[in-house]
Amino acid sequence: MKLRLTAPLMAAWLVSLTIPSARPASPEHWVATWATAESLVRLQPSAPPAAPAAPAAGAPGFNNQTVRMVARIGIGGSRLRVKIANAFGAAPLTLGAAHIALYGRDSGIAAGSDHALSFAGKPGCVIGPGIVMISDPVDMAVPPLANLSVSLFFPGETGPPTGHSTGLHDTFVKDGNAVADASLAGARKTQQYYWLSAIDVVAPPAAAAIVAFGDSITDGARSDPSTDHSWPALLAARLAAGKSTAHIAVANLGIGGNRVLRDVSGSSALARFDRDVLSQSGVKWVMILEGINDIGRGATNSAEPVTADELIAAHKMLIEMAHAHGIRAIGCTLTPFEGAPYFSPAGEAIRAALNAWIRTGGAYDAVVDFEAATRDPAHPTRFRPDLDPGDHLHPNNLGYEAMANAVDLSLFGARKR
Repeated sequence: MKLRLTAPLMAAWLVSLTIPSARPASPEHWVATWATAESLVRLQPSAPPAAPAAPAAGAPGFNNQTVRMVARIGIGGSRLRVKIANAFGAAPLTLGAAHIALYGRDSGIAAGSDHALSFAGKPGCVIGPGIVMISDPVDMAVPPLANLSVSLFFPGETGPPTGHSTGLHDTFVKDGNAVADASLAGARKTQQYYWLSAIDVVAPPAAAAIVAFGDSITDGARSDPSTDHSWPALLAARLAAGKSTAHIAVANLGIGGNRVLRDVSGSSALARFDRDVLSQSGVKWVMILEGINDIGRGATNSAEPVTADELIAAHKMLIEMAHAHGIRAIGCTLTPFEGAPYFSPAGEAIRAALNAWIRTGGAYDAVVDFEAATRDPAHPTRFRPDLDPGDHLHPNNLGYEAMANAVDLSLFGARKR
């Protein structure tokens, strides 16, 4: 049967040939150069002696206050945008104003670097519960591995803040609208992020992001604050130093205490994977280091049992979610934990079984053996003594360096020498 074009159909077809596509011919390629995983946090600021008294722990949030946060990015660029998320808020959040600048020192910003952010052309916005607001792009030159200051002004009661509890950089709080203040003198201090969820840069088409997805060992617990010594930050520095990998960013989406199967410190890994991994701009790889808290808590609390099979099944689900979005999944073996308060022989057996599956199961696209990089050769179920800060669970600065150096950069296109 031949299809006959009537006069109206012919006219519509001819018109369609002349209408330009609504999609730009060369859309900007956005890549997450910094991100953090969010949960519901409480204010725990510490005030310097000369500063006004800080809000007490458990305070309801902010009111007519400016919050300035420091974020160390991976790849640089000349155009960026900021994501503000009311992920766990129960009510709309009013953001009065927002600025971004290069970090200076203490609470100050670098001279001449301050830029106002806008949202749909306006200086502020209202962010409903669960919503992520993306700022309008701003032209601003930022070098790789730069520290940026993001200042947010909240004109009214915010309620309990959505944020990230392990900032590892100082955050500054000052009364009133001080987003453009160069020094923020007299500000109160904390080390948490509030509502700030990501910073994206426009990058070349080949640029991409790695999401480091895990618990406190990914978050950087027990590393020295303001030294950028989490293994994701150190990996970002290694990538930036290589000509063939300088276009790759690392976004740290670790949460201290996080578990794979249960909500406890933030949403479970299964529950937050879409928000914290799949929604990141330009993500091409995810490195998964999760399960030690399930094992430790499950082996010492009969109400929260866990098996190796359950953890393996959950890891398979994370891999499938990544693959469904074209993201390569890299499995990371769990580091030793004998000597930690929740260690048990039963838990060690589960860790060994999970690690064996990560190495040999074939489900992951690649494997990074963090256990081999950090274990004591004389006592493999423990950290090497020089890498252990004393809690037998987290690495110290040297331990995080060993982890970052264990990552084969050829996984991300680096040329082997």
